[in-house]
Amino acid sequence: MFTKDFWTSSASKLKDIHYIALMAAFIAMKIIVGNIYIPVAQNLRIGINFVLVAVEASILGPVAGMVSAAVTDLLGFAIFPSGPFFAGYTLTAICGSLIYALLFYRRKITVLRITAAKVLNNYLVNVLMGSLWSAVLYDKAFVVYAATSLIKNTILLPFEIALLVLVFNLLAPVLVRKHLIEDPGRLPLRWK
Repeated sequence: MFTKDFWTSSASKLKDIHYIALMAAFIAMKIIVGNIYIPVAQNLRIGINFVLVAVEASILGPVAGMVSAAVTDLLGFAIFPSGPFFAGYTLTAICGSLIYALLFYRRKITVLRITAAKVLNNYLVNVLMGSLWSAVLYDKAFVVYAATSLIKNTILLPFEIALLVLVFNLLAPVLVRKHLIEDPGRLPLRWK
């Protein structure tokens, strides 16, 4: 499933000028789009940055995607600081990208894979990790942050899945033609 070639092909993208340029464009877009959000509660936001992370991870894979996630988080904080710097959030960004890469990179992107990626990201990364970091930083009980994050991520889950399905339906033909992702087969992606 995840052979050595799976990881080395992603790592090799860090040596290819075309992929480095693509990664730089994604980093710039993620920093800009990441600063457009609706605040919900302390340290809790609604945004669409996950779409860029998912598309980038499907193209770059786990190694290059995790590097991009770390660079995006660090540069984003340096350019648009909000609150104290905390390395846990960098780890969260890396884990989110890794999940998308494991499910999308060199694989047929399906509604089932999109759903699995969003469920894992929403609950493991956003709710568990995000709430843990907020509790450490802001000195409130983990359960306080986890409860609000759980509600937000559960309500948004179907909309986020639908948005990713829509984006991949629109982008997949171009990305396949450019040999950037695997051919998902029949488009549009079906809910079945």
